[in-house]
Amino acid sequence: MPDPILYVDADACPVKDEAMRVAERHGLVVTLVSNGGVRPSRDPMIKVVVVSQGADAADDWIVEQAQANDIVLTADIPLASRALAKGCHVLGFTGKPFTDNSIGMALAMRELNQHLRETGESKGYNASFRPADRSAFLSALDTLVRKSKTAAGSSK
Repeated sequence: MPDPILYVDADACPVKDEAMRVAERHGLVVTLVSNGGVRPSRDPMIKVVVVSQGADAADDWIVEQAQANDIVLTADIPLASRALAKGCHVLGFTGKPFTDNSIGMALAMRELNQHLRETGESKGYNASFRPADRSAFLSALDTLVRKSKTAAGSSK
């Protein structure tokens, strides 16, 4: 099995630079996927993919390309669920992993919060991204990359 590829749901991703630094340290290819607004890179290990405008175009592209043991970085819970179903490792931008054990509750909470916003019972504000989140993300991604590379090596 080849080394994992790191796919980044790059629209509104606050940790692109951190993800690229961790990937560089481990020699992984990074694919930044967005609807636009991400600058191209001269680094051959960093690929930038611009998909057509559309609600789930970036998500669909990532799911079509990702393979088991690849790493997907996203805050999008439905994308996380789809990537997990393909056998990918999934990490949120705050360093919280999405797992087979946690994704059901995450989807249910997303649906509940959407309902509360639609009925006006909630304003739907997201928590702000904090320096502690960046630190947790770096640590969690480094750990996840090591785990994924070990899995890739053990199946060669």
